[in-house]
Amino acid sequence: MRLFCFPFAGGSAQAFRDWRDYLPQSIELCAVQLPGREMRQREMPMANADEIVDALLPILTPLMDRPFTLFGHSMGAIIAFELARRLQQEGKPAPECLVVSGRVAPHRPLTRAPINHLSRDEFIEGLRHLGGTPAEVLGDSELMSLIEPMLRADLAVHEDYTYRAEPRLKCDVLAFGGLRDPEAGRGDVEAWREATDGSFSLQMMPGDHFFIRSAQPLFLRALSIELRKAMARSAPPERLAG
Repeated sequence: MRLFCFPFAGGSAQAFRDWRDYLPQSIELCAVQLPGREMRQREMPMANADEIVDALLPILTPLMDRPFTLFGHSMGAIIAFELARRLQQEGKPAPECLVVSGRVAPHRPLTRAPINHLSRDEFIEGLRHLGGTPAEVLGDSELMSLIEPMLRADLAVHEDYTYRAEPRLKCDVLAFGGLRDPEAGRGDVEAWREATDGSFSLQMMPGDHFFIRSAQPLFLRALSIELRKAMARSAPPERLAG
């Protein structure tokens, strides 16, 4: 099975670099690198989930020739969700499971005010309050000048997202939440249940919004168990018999 991973706002493919140490060897990790960061820093970052899906679809579709799962944290959850919807709309291969974490269900409003349109000083203070950006980065004006466009674009994807009512997903959905996450409480994460006609399960992890880092071993152990279940469901009968 392939596991396509989409990062949180300000994150990159490097956010998943240690995951191979925890995931089953039968899972091929495919961390998606979005424009505006690391080796794609010279590219213009995208500030809209539909635009991102438009760009990703022709690249990822050829890699969906075996069972696969989509994972996204926070901003990445919206990208993964919209990609799953687009695949379903166009009759393309569907994921075995959509795994989302740290994000209010798409049809619910965010629990805080957006910051991506604020002035630079207010924006930096907003980032400081969110807690995902190291203080040394926020205090480095030259570095901030380089990454600010990417951060604003990512937060626009997350904060300016507008839900469109469409047929529910048919694939299974697994949602993870942080027990102390001020952005996405249990009820708001559990509301992902309403996004699918497939099965739904919820797991709450110790930690705040970035529990996928602070509780990484526990989180990835739980994710591995669920991926093995998904693989068992997708395996042909002869493989299960063997």
